Amino acid sequence: MLKAILWDMDGTLVDSEPLWGIVADEMSEKMGRKLTPELHEKIIGVTFEKTVTICANHAGITLTDDIFRHYYDITLERVAELFQQKLAPNPGVRELLTELSQQGMPMMVATNTVRKLADMAINAVGRDFFTATICGDEVEHGKPAPDMYLAAARMLGVDAKDCLVFEDSIAGMKAAYTAGCSVIGLPEAGIYPPEGITTLQQLHGCNSFDGVTATDVHQWFNTHPSKHVEEWHK
Repeated sequence: MLKAILWDMDGTLVDSEPLWGIVADEMSEKMGRKLTPELHEKIIGVTFEKTVTICANHAGITLTDDIFRHYYDITLERVAELFQQKLAPNPGVRELLTELSQQGMPMMVATNTVRKLADMAINAVGRDFFTATICGDEVEHGKPAPDMYLAAARMLGVDAKDCLVFEDSIAGMKAAYTAGCSVIGLPEAGIYPPEGITTLQQLHGCNSFDGVTATDVHQWFNTHPSKHVEEWHK
């Protein structure tokens, strides 16, 4: 039985991934070497700390604590600016959350984004939809580690196997799957989900929540559980 739904935020509830891409480009240019398309794929869904590290390694910069803090601070300020200007829920999200909430479904946001920025996006979607939220600076290891989803299940008092997760990034899908959740993926065009993950495109015919109902969600959980893939756990 489906007992809780855990939502990724960036790229799933809100279309913020392009904004993070803008900021990553700006940061990498400040460091002296712009990110390649391949490296852009690697930063989707990872922690902010990992993004800074990828940009620094690409530019040949050794990250001291002071250098890291410098880029961390200016980049958070820039993301906050873009969030205030452009952030909005993805199509169909609020309608689906409203229906699920009316049914009494416990739901949480689980995001690698730090609390300071995540709160802006959660408020844009509607904080009242969620029982609780958990952010990247509130667990020891962010996605793709399973910590966040295991912690979310504990906070809701349910088993991870009774949770359904919606995730757009490969890192997030791996985190949720490794935690034992069922996962529905929303990968960007050209990015292929890990084996065993069913996508929203396969279930709904498009990578959008527009037209998705609570009945659909329950049916998907019952008929399309994530398949076990042993090599994920090696």
